[in-house]
Amino acid sequence: MADPKAAQKPVTIKKYANRRLYDTETSAYITLEDLCDRVKAGRDFIVVDAKTGQDLTRQVLTQIIFEQETKGLQILPTSFLRDVIRMYDHKMQDVLQHYLTASMQAFTSNQERMTQAARQAMQGLTPLNQFEEMTRQNVAFFEKAAQMFNPFGVIFSGNKEEK
Repeated sequence: MADPKAAQKPVTIKKYANRRLYDTETSAYITLEDLCDRVKAGRDFIVVDAKTGQDLTRQVLTQIIFEQETKGLQILPTSFLRDVIRMYDHKMQDVLQHYLTASMQAFTSNQERMTQAARQAMQGLTPLNQFEEMTRQNVAFFEKAAQMFNPFGVIFSGNKEEK
């Protein structure tokens, strides 16, 4: 079954000279933080210059990474950043781009598989399932105890005896 997010057409975001971002889907101005949230949610978008139509998506994504890094959420090691800078104007920059894309896809795929495996392993260990199992065991224990004190299976209710 196809992912519904993948089938959605990317939303166009217009960037104006005053650095404001306009979402054409919601007809509202948005922030870089809003775009960051969309990336995390898996929503695709493209950013274009409102005047020229030039694609600015890469620059805006880089700006989002910069904003995240300055907030203290540092993921990219300094040595990695230096190596990336060295690759600009290098004969291998196209190869590096494909390599980084494939590496990130493999990392994401492995992460999803590990998350799914952990979820499956933990399904039987959720607190609710444990509570249900404890309740079943307690009911079974009380039924056995009741049978021990009432070996003939006679049920007493009020003053009447029933069988």
